[in-house]
Amino acid sequence: MSVLKVTDLTKQFGKFTALDGVNLEVREGEVFGFIGPNGAGKSTTIRVLLGILKATAGEATIFGKDVWSDAVEIHKRIAYVPGDVNLWPNLTGGEVIDLFVKLRGGNNKSRREELIKRFELDPSKKCRTYSKGNRQKVALVAAFSSDADLYILDEPTSGLDPLMEQVFQQCVLEAKQAGKSVLLSSHILSEVEKLCDRVGIIRQGKIIETGSLSELRHLTRTNLVVETKTPITGLRELTGVHEVETRDQALAFQVDTEELDTVVKHVSQFGITKLESAPPTLEDLFMRHYEGKGQTGTGAGGLS
Repeated sequence: MSVLKVTDLTKQFGKFTALDGVNLEVREGEVFGFIGPNGAGKSTTIRVLLGILKATAGEATIFGKDVWSDAVEIHKRIAYVPGDVNLWPNLTGGEVIDLFVKLRGGNNKSRREELIKRFELDPSKKCRTYSKGNRQKVALVAAFSSDADLYILDEPTSGLDPLMEQVFQQCVLEAKQAGKSVLLSSHILSEVEKLCDRVGIIRQGKIIETGSLSELRHLTRTNLVVETKTPITGLRELTGVHEVETRDQALAFQVDTEELDTVVKHVSQFGITKLESAPPTLEDLFMRHYEGKGQTGTGAGGLS
């Protein structure tokens, strides 16, 4: 069953088309990753879904209701965390959390206290004293304290340290286990891999790929750094090897996942003394997918 459905969504700002026929679907109990480079249209899509912007054309519904005309009803059942949280400077973090939870009609104090502890937040400090990471924590505690049916998270871990990112990931998985749905906009591929059932990739206002991460593996490369006893020859001529560069005594390069076995066999002839492997980054996925298409970024960073 669809919790969120977007059909042929278009949004224009004057002559600029920010969204061009976007189609999206988030199912009940699903974590859907919404990824794309800056300026691709992620935040514009989310603003339309929240009823902040009115679409130029197309249709968007949440819980079967229109996101523009039924925004008030929809907001009773959703929780939203932006990537850059602005809070009331003279209120404490605890007061802001209480305000948000009260607005949604919730009153689960034990859940609130548990989350404050898990996110290591001091709720007694004024918001003006908080770092960016602590402002994110306030928004995340408020969101996960509410009994929402859909969580819309737009770069929610921006400013969080790795330990707090893990806490966030646990909260998302708990929401999923409780049958809730999550739309997660993120730059961090490892985060998307851990959390998301399916992903949609948006570029220049268009959805260009949708599927599970395993279905999209053909888009990725693995990063290798290799040191050998004797200099490696013939590497650049191998199929699937890219971006070869020398780093001190080592060679760093990218390998198409399907060619990894052949390439490792080739370099092992030269006596491997050190081998580092890193999973593909989101940037690698984009670069691999967009190569040969003769297109560059939109430059519309403010509309991402």
